[in-house]
Amino acid sequence: MEKAIIGKKVGMSQIFDTDGKVIPVTVIEAGPCVVVQKKTAEKDGYEAVQLGFEDVPERKLTKPEQGHLAKAGVSPKKHLKEFQLKKAAEMNVGDIVKADTFAVGDHVDVTGISKGHGYAGVVKRHGAHTLKATHGTGPVARHAGSMGSGTDPSRIFKGKIGAGHMGVDQVTIMNLDVVKVDAELNMIVVRGAIPGPKGGLVTIRSTAKTLIEKKGEAAGISANPQKASARVNPQKASARNR
Repeated sequence: MEKAIIGKKVGMSQIFDTDGKVIPVTVIEAGPCVVVQKKTAEKDGYEAVQLGFEDVPERKLTKPEQGHLAKAGVSPKKHLKEFQLKKAAEMNVGDIVKADTFAVGDHVDVTGISKGHGYAGVVKRHGAHTLKATHGTGPVARHAGSMGSGTDPSRIFKGKIGAGHMGVDQVTIMNLDVVKVDAELNMIVVRGAIPGPKGGLVTIRSTAKTLIEKKGEAAGISANPQKASARVNPQKASARNR
C-alpha cells in the first residue's frame, strides 16, 4: 500500500458540493501518528513501519510495551499497528505521519470494529423472514424454523443461520472518496459511512481496489466488441452520421 494512518471515528455529517448536492460524510480524527519501529528486508525479510497513535499514561502499559516504546524514544502510545508501505524504507523511527498524508480525491479503505448488538435472533442477525402477524401463528413468528431433516443426514449443515452474538467484527469499507483534509485539526472527511461507534479505532489505507477508467464517451460505449453497446448498427442514423 502507498499510504496509511490510524485514527478515531468522530461521527457522521453532511456537506454540499459545488452543485448544491448533499454528500453524506464521516469525520475521522486521523493521527498524528509516530513511527515506533522500522522493519527492513535485510533483518526482517520485509519492509514495514509500526505506527503509534494516541498518548496514554505509562502506568496503563505493560512492561514489554513500555520497554518497546522507550527503545524507540517516543512517548507512550495506546495503539500500535504495522503497515507495509511502499516508501517504508525512506521512513525512520520518530517520523510523524499526519492527516495530510492523504489528499482530496484519494480513494481509501477504512477498517474498524463494528458495533456490538449482543445476543440477536435470526431476524435481526441474518435477515430471516418472519411468519404472518395474524391468523394464529403463535409464539414462533421470529423463530429460525426448521434446522434440517431428522433421519438423514441427522445433523445441521455448516453455515445454517441461527441466533447468536452479533457485531464486534472487523469490517472494511473499500474505495471511499476523501472529500476534505485538515492537517491542523488532524481531520480526514470521507464520503459515506464507516464501521464502528463514535470514538472507535479505525485504520485508513490506500484502496486495494483498482480504479477502472471508463472507456468511450459519455454514452457509456463498452470496449468489449461482444457487447451490444460496442457494436455499431449501420441502420441507425447516429451511426451513419459519423
